[in-house]
This record gives sequence, structure tokens and C-alpha cells, in this order.
Amino acid sequence: MRQSSSPAAPTATPASYAERLGLPWWAWPVGLAVAGLLAAELWLGATGVRAWLPFVLLIPGTVAALWWLGRIRVEVRDGELRVDDAHLPVRHVADVVPLDAAGRREVLGVGADPLAFVVQRPWVGGAVQVVLDDPADPTPFWVVSTRRPVELAAALLAARDAA
Repeated sequence: MRQSSSPAAPTATPASYAERLGLPWWAWPVGLAVAGLLAAELWLGATGVRAWLPFVLLIPGTVAALWWLGRIRVEVRDGELRVDDAHLPVRHVADVVPLDAAGRREVLGVGADPLAFVVQRPWVGGAVQVVLDDPADPTPFWVVSTRRPVELAAALLAARDAA
């Protein structure tokens, strides 16, 4: 026996693009090694609190700092470009330009626009420049780091055209 289906509640569309701008794998052992060496330097054979306090503070502090550096998420979903806690409706996107490392350096170089919204991570080579078309917003464009600039640009343009 078939059951009639009632209209389903609207569900959020899955992300058409999602990426986390995490640190490269080698940053973790290097950061922890530097923290361990610094803690050993502060310890220098002392007894009491100085024997364990540098290790208790520096190792977890380094882990927290490395996690914090790689926490940024870039997503295109629900008609928005989401970069960390910033949201840009795709209806305001005029154009998207994928950038390699040299292009990003040029856009963010000496002649950069001070009103641009920039989220860049030096360990991520690529980026996209999102040119805006919003008369109410003085921001001319966004520059967002990404490991897959062509895919992000395509997802943004597809979301804009679908909206």
C-alpha cells in the first residue's frame, strides 16, 4: 500500500563547495618541536614548578595556536559564500577571478585597494578575487585563499546563475 507523501519541510542544500584552510602537515611537527625545545630551554634542569610548567603551558598552547591558524572554512551553500563568519550573498557577485600565487601577490601588493575584504593564508598558494556588484557596499571585491581556485570560482558562478 502506498502512502501519500506530504510536502517535506525545506532542507538546506548541500554545500556545492567546502574547504578548510588547514595548515600543511609539516607545520604540526615543526611547531611542536619548537615548543618542546623552548620548554626544555626554560626548564634547564630546574626542580619544582619550573620542571613541568613550561611543558604544561607551551605544548597545549602550541596545539591550540596551530588549530586556530587552520580553522577557517570556505563554503558556497544556500546562496552564499561563507568565509569563516563572513557571508556574501551570491546575488552580489559580479565576477570571480581564480588567482595563482603570483596573481594573489599582485592583487594584494602595493596597489591593493584598502577597502577590499581579504582572508588570505600564506601557506595556501591560490585564491579567488570575487568582484562585487552592490551599490550599498563600499567593498569593491573579496580576496579569499583557496587550494582549488578554479573549482571555487565555478561553484560561485553556478550558485549566482542559479539564484
